[in-house]
Amino acid sequence: MSSDPLLQPYQLKHLTLKNRVMITSHEPAYPEDGMPKERYRAYHLERAKAGVALTMTAGSASVSRDSPPVFNNILAWKDEVVGHMAKIAQDCHDEGCAVMIQLTHLGRRTRWDKGDWLPVVSASHKREAAHRAFPKKIEDWDITRIIEDYAQAAERMQAAGLDGLEIQAYGHLMDQFWSPLTNDLDAPYGGDLDNRLRFTFDVLRAIRARCGAEFLLGVRYTGDEALSGGLSKQDGLAISHKLKDSGLVDFLNVVRGHIDTDAGLTDTIPIQGMRNAPHLDFAGDIRKATKFPTFHAAKIPDVATARHAIASGKLDMVGMTRAHMADPHLMRKVIEGREEDIRPCVGANYCLDRIYQGGMALCLHNPSTGREIEQPHTIDKAQTQKRVTIVGAGPAGLEAARVAALRGHRVTVFEAADQPGGQIRLSAQQERRREMGSITQWRYEQCQKHGVTFRFNLLAQAADVLETMPDEVIIATGGLPDTDVLADNNDLVVSSWDILSGDVKPGQNVLVFDDAGDHAGLQAADVISATGAKVEIVTPDRSFAPEVMAMNLTPYMRALQQRDVTFTVTWRLTGVARDGNMLKATLGSDYGHVTRDRMVDQIVVNHGTLPLDEIYFELKPHSRNLGAVDNTALATGQTQHIVVNPDADFRLFRIGDAVAARNTHAAIYDALRLVRDL
Repeated sequence: MSSDPLLQPYQLKHLTLKNRVMITSHEPAYPEDGMPKERYRAYHLERAKAGVALTMTAGSASVSRDSPPVFNNILAWKDEVVGHMAKIAQDCHDEGCAVMIQLTHLGRRTRWDKGDWLPVVSASHKREAAHRAFPKKIEDWDITRIIEDYAQAAERMQAAGLDGLEIQAYGHLMDQFWSPLTNDLDAPYGGDLDNRLRFTFDVLRAIRARCGAEFLLGVRYTGDEALSGGLSKQDGLAISHKLKDSGLVDFLNVVRGHIDTDAGLTDTIPIQGMRNAPHLDFAGDIRKATKFPTFHAAKIPDVATARHAIASGKLDMVGMTRAHMADPHLMRKVIEGREEDIRPCVGANYCLDRIYQGGMALCLHNPSTGREIEQPHTIDKAQTQKRVTIVGAGPAGLEAARVAALRGHRVTVFEAADQPGGQIRLSAQQERRREMGSITQWRYEQCQKHGVTFRFNLLAQAADVLETMPDEVIIATGGLPDTDVLADNNDLVVSSWDILSGDVKPGQNVLVFDDAGDHAGLQAADVISATGAKVEIVTPDRSFAPEVMAMNLTPYMRALQQRDVTFTVTWRLTGVARDGNMLKATLGSDYGHVTRDRMVDQIVVNHGTLPLDEIYFELKPHSRNLGAVDNTALATGQTQHIVVNPDADFRLFRIGDAVAARNTHAAIYDALRLVRDL
């Protein structure tokens, strides 16, 4: 038996978990019509096959019709869910992986204009900031029917063959009863702590009565809201003891914080630049105090941290959920002693931020996650070895090189800089986003391991490419900032890249015109304002930095709001002129013929990039496909087959920002789905 703490089995009542690593409940927003169908099943099965001991589905499955799915939740109140969950359970069980689900009523954490347009309910009329719905204060008949809804949903999950379930009690209806901030009911469900917990224990008793003593049952709950007037750590310890002493639950799954605001959610589920495992010691205190099975997850992104969590006795089961989104084969690599091959979670939080904006979860640098069926995580060897030449060693070029090498091709990469990374290098210069560098560093190391040849410090020309006698050429040269946003005087502005690279010194009174809405604009404002400069961020959008999304926005706001920074929305930079030693910026509006002027000493423009594509167009007439791409084949995972110039020796493709300004995920996805079938 292995001496690795993570690989020790754990006995949870009658269930033997084969190791100490779990995927905690989360909703990747993959359901179709509220049901966990093939995409959902394939996602969990991939991780089960790789050795994770327990996978928790749903985050959370909705038990009631008046808990509509704002995160595309599983609808556990429908009988048809049983068949779908049964297939997931059976397939994962066949791989030795236990399966549970999280059930919830969202309470006020949803909207009345979703689903059936029913009023949302809570233990008070207080609105949740994140979803903005003013709830109906729950009545006695609501409580009775929702308790029954929980019991019926649990019975469905037991019928599906799941090993157990947990009740969600942070930010949802359950702990809206718990918190004095969101419960102004009278007794018996309001008042002192025991009354505020009464609804929870009524639900737990109803589930036990319906499902029996052997069906595993736990609660994922906040043990400290970290909010003035809310549940304190002392309250959390008391609740933990009450849950244990009730005899109704088999495990505790502890979190810390509140999720009713973007900032609170980000502290509860930290992102890059924030401390790893910030609530681990708190969870350890709960376990030590209760001596009861304790699970926990919150930015435990790497094996070393997870191993410490178990070895130190702080946890019985450690959750590595986002880490398994980045690399579903994490546990297989641990078991096989290949930890250096684990694709690192960089905390970019593209997964969660997409969910909260209504999209399905995608990993910023693993485009196969959520696409297990159409873009498998494994790469097959090609039948014929080819010579593949790639220009550019940013995320797109490195992914193309990695996949081509795994296919067995002979790969050469040209890069103008002295090291790989592309635009990622700019992002990673800021300490808070340093983890982004792992996206390209991991790929570079994997390329080296699989024999890719790199030629740095070479601004490749067509002759350099042709000298490699390629069968396939992939242009991944990225783009350069586009600052030509004005009719004239564009030479008076600088780009966000100029600031981030250090090529241009920040001014003292700066206007940042952000027309792209991505990280580069906010990063530039962050760098400039940190010098003590006055900064105004101007955008023509209704909100600033819409591409950054909610949780990633939180650290920026915490920094920028402490400084002399203002935010101006719905205004567009329309003119720049010199005025003595200053610059006069003219702002116009898309909404009418009005203007405003600003006097500043520097204007920074963030307007995306234009493709660096000269070499592509130089090579294009000499290629077999003349650069053409079969988009249907690309979208459906089929082989490219266009031949227009049959006498040519190579095919030519371009990917990432060498095509058009997009994001890191798009660049890597371009590379994966093109090269995996070359």
